[in-house]
Amino acid sequence: MDITQLLNDVAFGRVSVAEAERQLADWPASDLGFAKLDMHRDGRTGFVEVVYCAGKTPTQTAEILVEQSKRHFVLLATRAERAHADEAQRRIPDLEYHPESHLLRRLDPARKVEAPTIAVVSAGTSDLPVAEEAALTIETVGHTVSRHYDVGVAGLHRVAGIRGELERCGCVIVVAGMEGALPSVVGGLISRPIVAVPTSVGYGVALGGLAAILGMLAGCAPGVTVVNIDNGFGAAIAACRINTQVRP
Repeated sequence: MDITQLLNDVAFGRVSVAEAERQLADWPASDLGFAKLDMHRDGRTGFVEVVYCAGKTPTQTAEILVEQSKRHFVLLATRAERAHADEAQRRIPDLEYHPESHLLRRLDPARKVEAPTIAVVSAGTSDLPVAEEAALTIETVGHTVSRHYDVGVAGLHRVAGIRGELERCGCVIVVAGMEGALPSVVGGLISRPIVAVPTSVGYGVALGGLAAILGMLAGCAPGVTVVNIDNGFGAAIAACRINTQVRP
């Protein structure tokens, strides 16, 4: 909610005082007892509060989403297990569940941000859950996404072959496990902003993504931004913020 716009609407008679009071009734938060929901986050940041399901019961997750749905059509929940999805979909039937990425959402097809395409690139098929968490989040925010999967450094011709497509994008997310080398390679091929996501994919010495994140942080390509291990959602929000500032 844009508070300034609401006050202007009241001042010019476009919105009644009673309606403004109703819209501001949950300011600064809607209190469910176990959670305080930031119902006005979209007015400040451009997107609604996203529900992190891990550690929440299916009932808590569903109650949060139902409360949010009173004010917002677009809904997004990450790290949702099947039990979270079943309970939430029972209460809100038009929610989509994507089990591979553990993402639960209600998409508004009419929500479109005027900005370039964001590319999501993954090193291997094993990185798909994190890559899809990023891609589905980007779509839900309202940006256009292009997917380029399984183009890791073990076959450099694959990523080199999509260089032109990546250069036409406003921002590029690069998802990789193992040694985490792909973002540095992409960073040396294109001029666009790059957000790197290390994943927990890899054999023993990969240490659950520690090798990948250290490799990305120590990478030789300058200007690559790195988010936390398996944080496709965080990378997507960062890319969307960057992308609104980019022009083709």
